[in-house]
Amino acid sequence: MGIVYHEGSKIFQIHTKNTTYMMGVYAGIHLQHLYYGKNLTDPDCAYLFPQQETPGALHGMKRGGVDFFGTMPFEYPAFGTGDFRGTALTVRSIGGHRACSLAYEGYRIMEGKPELPGLPATFGDKAQTLELCLRDAVLGLKVLLRYSVFDDSDAILRSTTVVNEGPERVYLETALSACIDMPNEDYDVTTLHGTWARERNMQKRPVTHGKLTVDSVAGRTGHENHPFMMLTSPGATQKQGDVYGINLVYSGNFLARTELDHLENLRLTIGVNPEGFEWPLDPGERFDTPEAVLVYSSEGIGPMTRTFHDLYRNHLIRSPYLYRERPILINNWEATYFDFNEEKLVDIAREAKAAGIEMLVMDDGWFGHRNNDESSLGDWFANPEKLPGGLSRLAERLREEGMQLGIWLEPEMVSPDSELYRAHPDWAIQVPGREITMSRHQYVLDLTRQEVRDYIFDSIAAILQSAKISYIKWDMNRSLTDIGSADLDPEHMGQFYHRYVLGLYSLQERLVRQFPELLLENCTGGGGRFDPGMLYYSPQIWTSDNMDPIQRLLIQEGTALVYPLSTMGAHVCVAKNHCNGRVTPLHTRAHVAMAGTFGYELDITKMSPEERAQCAQFNAKHHQYSHINREGDYYRIASARENGVYDCWQVVGKDRKEFLLTYVQVRYESRPRRLQLRLEGLEAKALYRLSGTEQVYSGDALMKAGYPMNMLWGDNNSVLLHFEMLPNETGKGSKICK
Repeated sequence: MGIVYHEGSKIFQIHTKNTTYMMGVYAGIHLQHLYYGKNLTDPDCAYLFPQQETPGALHGMKRGGVDFFGTMPFEYPAFGTGDFRGTALTVRSIGGHRACSLAYEGYRIMEGKPELPGLPATFGDKAQTLELCLRDAVLGLKVLLRYSVFDDSDAILRSTTVVNEGPERVYLETALSACIDMPNEDYDVTTLHGTWARERNMQKRPVTHGKLTVDSVAGRTGHENHPFMMLTSPGATQKQGDVYGINLVYSGNFLARTELDHLENLRLTIGVNPEGFEWPLDPGERFDTPEAVLVYSSEGIGPMTRTFHDLYRNHLIRSPYLYRERPILINNWEATYFDFNEEKLVDIAREAKAAGIEMLVMDDGWFGHRNNDESSLGDWFANPEKLPGGLSRLAERLREEGMQLGIWLEPEMVSPDSELYRAHPDWAIQVPGREITMSRHQYVLDLTRQEVRDYIFDSIAAILQSAKISYIKWDMNRSLTDIGSADLDPEHMGQFYHRYVLGLYSLQERLVRQFPELLLENCTGGGGRFDPGMLYYSPQIWTSDNMDPIQRLLIQEGTALVYPLSTMGAHVCVAKNHCNGRVTPLHTRAHVAMAGTFGYELDITKMSPEERAQCAQFNAKHHQYSHINREGDYYRIASARENGVYDCWQVVGKDRKEFLLTYVQVRYESRPRRLQLRLEGLEAKALYRLSGTEQVYSGDALMKAGYPMNMLWGDNNSVLLHFEMLPNETGKGSKICK
């Protein structure tokens, strides 16, 4: 593992445990991508350079230059000198010209991994970084490409810094984080798409000629598309085939794109969306792109998923709650909506505590004079009609019941009907002379402005200092429109979208540093900003406003393709779901929610004694098994999205001594068949007992022959099984498959 430069061939090799990424300097000038795949140790790979285009390269622009630039697998392509494919860099000079040609200048290999100023990024020990320097001498532009690897991961981390070392201002119109050029091998591309209450559904389609783009221009990553793409070879499954995954550590407008050109070459790019983006760079200034995460697997989708999970757990999430038991919470939103008071909340808390729930989260409606969604955002003080004793008395009463207090906030927003807006109407994002576009009766505060960020932070800090509050749900319920800031002149207005995200990051960084024990959960109208950038600040994100377990199977499958189960906010809802009206058994709702952070969003006072007793059992099981979901290896065994009948996933402890198997039957079939669920990740020679029974199975048999699952009675049924390795039984096979 590590980074190697071969001087003779001018080739760089980046090695992880199982993969190699390779590029080289062609004709002393052009940095070209050569290989990304299975681990490769041969240093003599100069034959991979494109031989047929040598005349064009050697004669520069005199002959064949356009053909050369238009076909070469550039490591970081620039616009304007012959490469007509999707670009990674577009620069406009002060004279209005858009032409940039990057020549290789040099490299350095560093121990460790540098930070990205103002941006979330992976971190940790035992890392190595390659920095390559490219230059456009005409513009005086220096481009630094960084590639980092950790000893314990197969991921490659990429970012780019553009520095203006010339005498005049230049304008960045495109500055992406990463590009990979490779031959197409009939790949399919999988993306994560959706809408509110239907986020991150997986969609697979063939890579075809032209550009396939998923993006956002809404100011947040969004419900509709996701900053992730996965390329898979024909017939790839969870356990076999070539797989390439790319994910952007960013929470704003993004672009991810595949492009198949006329010579059957594939280009994959990702980064900040160029739409609405323009970044002036004065002499001496720099621009840093967000980090892109690249993962390759030669053994199917599963290893790619587990690489992302381990990377984000080990090198991105900083919260002290990462490996800590998190409190089981109950949120009052779908129990009461805006119609609640202190007594109602205490009643819910009292019944919740009796069932083993540990925290009450007070959702929207506790502040200002808010009784619907038409007022008070920005006025972060307790509504005296609902909370006559304020937050401090509510927190004290909950402590007397043995419960913690959490609260909902929407700090980025302001209501026109609020004290804040009446005092500072210019703090809302707006275009002079235009009426601000309304959404959910609210405007967006201008986070690019320091005084706005200071007000938001001071308001939250005052709340946290006024009462014992253990948890904040940070929501954001609308997109950004009418882009304009009183603090940005016309030359710099194109910076707004990115500066907004940087402002958000600086706010949350300040919050988690001053209140390190706070459990922060990010939310954006449900799962609209579920991305690696937000995981840098919060260990969990609300996955979706839709808690229906059957719809959640699709949402959580797509989310878990990239993100650890411990990051997925998941609650038990009422039997008649508020998003789609579906009625499902309580145990199915609980089993699906246990594959996330686990909590409740219902009025427990309206549940029957039998149902509350069931909840107590689920809570005990969650505490017993949560360490497996939080830290273990995730395996997708079956997908209801694919088979239409049942869903199944498995989580195996890192030491392989125990595992959880969750089976959800979406549709019952007449004359039911017995399924053989082939499990994964076990110790082949070990024996595993199914908890609560005397049934014992060998790991080898469970992985090869499978676990026999008889179909359950009825639709929307489920079972959660726990298996534990028998002590001192390795190698013995006397009591298997009873």
